[in-house]
Amino acid sequence: MINIKIILGSTRDSRFGNKIADWVLTESDKNNNIKSELIDLKDYDIPFFNLASSPGYMEDPGYSDNLKKLSEKLSESDGFIFVMPEYNHGYTGVLKNMIDTFYNEWKLKPATFVSYGGISGGIRAVEQLRLVLIELQMVPIRSSVHIPFIFNQFSEEGLLKEETKEASNIELMINDLEWWANTLKLPREQKLK
Repeated sequence: MINIKIILGSTRDSRFGNKIADWVLTESDKNNNIKSELIDLKDYDIPFFNLASSPGYMEDPGYSDNLKKLSEKLSESDGFIFVMPEYNHGYTGVLKNMIDTFYNEWKLKPATFVSYGGISGGIRAVEQLRLVLIELQMVPIRSSVHIPFIFNQFSEEGLLKEETKEASNIELMINDLEWWANTLKLPREQKLK
């Protein structure tokens, strides 16, 4: 069983991302080889990154109990799905801050993306995040879902109005993430012993 964490990268009160993240969780749960869990950054009090050094160089970063709990959830994961809006051609500050707060929790794990926003569907934000994840020794996979004009495709309740090309890519994306997570799991465990 592969453990996948779905990370909701928006904390705005007016966000629509929670509905998209719930949809992604429902779709992920259709794969019997995956155990999925949603991580909503709104549920964690993550202070602005202010560690003395990169967490990758620290034996014990001195995390608060809240951050230790989040670290444990990230550590147990075999792969990640980032659900994120695009803000001004980039990804959210709250997501960047959370990513920078950790290091070893990300290493040698695959990641994919469900982005949304405007005409581009958030693809510019994903391109930026891919570069950051590579620096964390992650494996951003090719398959992803980019949803333009979100309110044209989802109802206010978060239900898909009709099957679209973008939305239909989600099954392929989840299956590809499962393959990469399985492929990397044993070598990662052996390397990190």
